[in-house]
Amino acid sequence: MGTLTGGHSAHGLHGTREAIIDVLIPALNEEESIGHVLAALPAGVRRVVVADNGSTDSTADRARARGALVVHEPRRGYGYACLAAMDAIADDPPNIVVFLDGDFSDHPEELRILTAPIERGVADFVVGSRTRGASEVGALLPQARFGNWLACKLMRLVWGVRYTDLGPFRAIRYDDLVRMDMTDKTYGWTIEMQIKAAIMGLRLAEVPVSYRKRIGESKVTGTIRGSVGAGVWILGTIGAYALRLRRPRANRAS
Repeated sequence: MGTLTGGHSAHGLHGTREAIIDVLIPALNEEESIGHVLAALPAGVRRVVVADNGSTDSTADRARARGALVVHEPRRGYGYACLAAMDAIADDPPNIVVFLDGDFSDHPEELRILTAPIERGVADFVVGSRTRGASEVGALLPQARFGNWLACKLMRLVWGVRYTDLGPFRAIRYDDLVRMDMTDKTYGWTIEMQIKAAIMGLRLAEVPVSYRKRIGESKVTGTIRGSVGAGVWILGTIGAYALRLRRPRANRAS
């Protein structure tokens, strides 16, 4: 298992019979990949929600054909799509929420690697680290590697938490996700979650995950405009939260 950080959390799934896991997938024009993603999910997932973020192709139809619940969020933005997917499960929530991209760059079959620390009651929030795992050559572009490194370095300096990636493949206890009161609608969704997890004093874990070249072109790191926009937004998010509260509620555990 990966590095553990964080502190006090009186809750967990330790001792429960079986975790209830829902998977939330934001998707924009992923008709060529979404079927592969859904087919590769392991047994034990209760429900999959695909948040169609204004696709102009058959993403939604292909997701439904694979048994996913599809919700529509026409306002473009990764955070908008994630929030729409969260709304879809609010009336019948799971124990654990897993976020996963729809481009088949992540390896869905590794899902239980992420949920295992939560199911054992030793973590509340788990990030899949692409930089620590087996990454296919060319899958994680140089601008993405640098942006991840810089953001993680800044989070360590400000909040004392050791992340190595802002990877989208992640798992979190549902109750903690709700308490985070997530607000970012675009590029800052993943880092907002990691910052708030530190501030809240959650037990944090990072596990190595595999990563491959996505199917299709990235909407963010695949273009100069997207890379610059994401970088500026992420740094702005760090700055905004650093001004509010510098220290997490719990120190790093050994």
